[in-house]
Amino acid sequence: MTSSFERIVIAVPDLAAAVEAYERLLGARFWPLPGGRSEPRAWLGLANTVLEIRQQKVECPGIVGLVLSADTPSNNPVVVENTRRLELSISNGCVTDNFRREHPEAQNLNLKVDHLVLRTADAQACIDLFSVGLGIRLALDKEAPQWGGRMLFFRAGKLTLEVIEPATDKPERDYFWGLAFQCPDISAMAASLSSNGVALSDIRDGRKPGTRVATVKSHTLGIPTLLIEPTASV
Repeated sequence: MTSSFERIVIAVPDLAAAVEAYERLLGARFWPLPGGRSEPRAWLGLANTVLEIRQQKVECPGIVGLVLSADTPSNNPVVVENTRRLELSISNGCVTDNFRREHPEAQNLNLKVDHLVLRTADAQACIDLFSVGLGIRLALDKEAPQWGGRMLFFRAGKLTLEVIEPATDKPERDYFWGLAFQCPDISAMAASLSSNGVALSDIRDGRKPGTRVATVKSHTLGIPTLLIEPTASV
């Protein structure tokens, strides 16, 4: 059974430029993985997951996959074959745990990924994959026409995978769309980011009562990005 979303993988055409942008946004240094890999990459640890930026032959940056943590004998990720054509794999978490222990300078534990958004043409197939197949808890399944269609919320390791099946204009294939980062004080973070040259919207009330949010408008690698200050009870 999956215990957490261990790593979120972002593919970029230019690793150095992507790392520079995300370091300014996230306030910590990425750790470049040592040589011996065909695809250069760098990691940054947040409170509930690790972001992996990977240089690939892509036209533009985007979230391309997830590494899930589960009880498995393999330290290296094992590919999860699936009909949704998503890049998913499972590992036992040892490599990520070692990274966190050995590289405290590449961590920002004041930030979490609140949720990750996946757009799909088939919500039931995603339930079969993530809940039935991978054992991730389906916390909520609801119709939300005001937000575009059916919404699923899968929860593991204090991170939510939000799956949206639009009522119309369904995607030809499933894809990861956006990220939301959770911070304890959005006013302080917005001020810090603005002083560092990062553009944001005004702070506004979030959909969930008691939350406050702001849309990040630069240094996001082109990935739709939101900041969320949770309710006091979170």
